[in-house]
Amino acid sequence: MTPEEIFSKMKALIAEQFALDEDEITMNSSFLDDIGADSVDLVELVMAMEEEFELDEIEEDDLTQLKTVGDCVRYLNSKLN
Repeated sequence: MTPEEIFSKMKALIAEQFALDEDEITMNSSFLDDIGADSVDLVELVMAMEEEFELDEIEEDDLTQLKTVGDCVRYLNSKLN
């Protein structure tokens, strides 16, 4: 799966969970500042990511590094490829 495909799926997940338009979501979108996600929102998003991308549980240490949509795309790219 290419980074572009991962980004496309992530945009869809984020748009659905946070009731945003996919066009508002960029690689630089911050979960805290731009999307307005709190810790519960992020846990739900991570669970959706694990399901969508068929991943094992994402480690908590890895989660603390995921601040933007781009961080997630790069993380998923490293896990999937």
